[in-house]
Amino acid sequence: MTIREELERQEHRRLNPMASFADRSAGRPRYEEPREEDVRTCYQRDVDRIVHSKAFRRMMHKTQVFLRPEGDHYRTRMTHTLEVARIAGTITRALGLNEDLAEAIAMGHDLGHTPFGHAGEAALTACLGKPFRHNEQSLRVVDCLERDGRGLNLTHEVRLGILCHTGDRWPKTLEGQIVRRSDQIAYVNHDIDDAVRAGILCDEDIPKSISQVLGDTHSMRINTLVTDAVRTSREAGAVCLSPQVDKALKDLRAFMFERVYRNPVAKGEESKAKAMLARLFEYYISHPEALPEDFQPQLSFDGMERTVCDYIAGMTDNYAVDKYTEIFIPAGWHVRG
Repeated sequence: MTIREELERQEHRRLNPMASFADRSAGRPRYEEPREEDVRTCYQRDVDRIVHSKAFRRMMHKTQVFLRPEGDHYRTRMTHTLEVARIAGTITRALGLNEDLAEAIAMGHDLGHTPFGHAGEAALTACLGKPFRHNEQSLRVVDCLERDGRGLNLTHEVRLGILCHTGDRWPKTLEGQIVRRSDQIAYVNHDIDDAVRAGILCDEDIPKSISQVLGDTHSMRINTLVTDAVRTSREAGAVCLSPQVDKALKDLRAFMFERVYRNPVAKGEESKAKAMLARLFEYYISHPEALPEDFQPQLSFDGMERTVCDYIAGMTDNYAVDKYTEIFIPAGWHVRG
């Protein structure tokens, strides 16, 4: 018996019968022969493939909410991803579900985010003339773009969890549903923390009807939401929050849209970011030869717009600014002394 097989047997001994067991995975898009020296389950292998990918490393330089903030403590896509993974891990472990599957989905869910957060998403939507959705791009990253076009060949359960972490479709696995809920818990709460750091909010601004349910501080809110998710889900046999806490979370999200996500201080530079990405898109459409060498083969089978979109979506904030400066700003104007 291999170590992998022993780990799979351990899952059946310790996990909830409703868990997603590694040895019952629906498999990968391309079959991979099991190896005798395997020491990881398929979901553990997926976590490693994602964490070692180039797209994962780029997330540390991609905007969460605040565009290029001054300060080291604002969230990025990377830190957001890690917070989601930790929240999902706590809930999954408490419910006796598969932590490895939840971790893989959490680590991969935002790989397709553009530079400059949702401003970049809006810019590419305008350029393409159809919706650009980061969850669909995340799946495209792991399926098609990583490993020079070969993709990561992740399991079916991880791929669908990544695709369905937002939008109309819900993940089929309980672990995927936990990641979707953990994403909401994480971003609403850490965005409050960043907004307080930026001077846009203070904790006292949060309506009493919300704070009385969720708590007055960042840690209290997270704790309330996580413990409620565990308790309510155990009783219901499904991933859910109690009606009172669910309403408070929805109200908090609506409050954040009103006070932060549409706040001119947080979003004042978005028009510049959108204009910058739009000009880059137009430039590469007109000059496909300027695309990096590893994107050139893609032009022949994915077409111009799709290839340029993939290139720009994969940029970090700083790289997009640097390419814009290189292409559109006269050299003497941006030389630093």
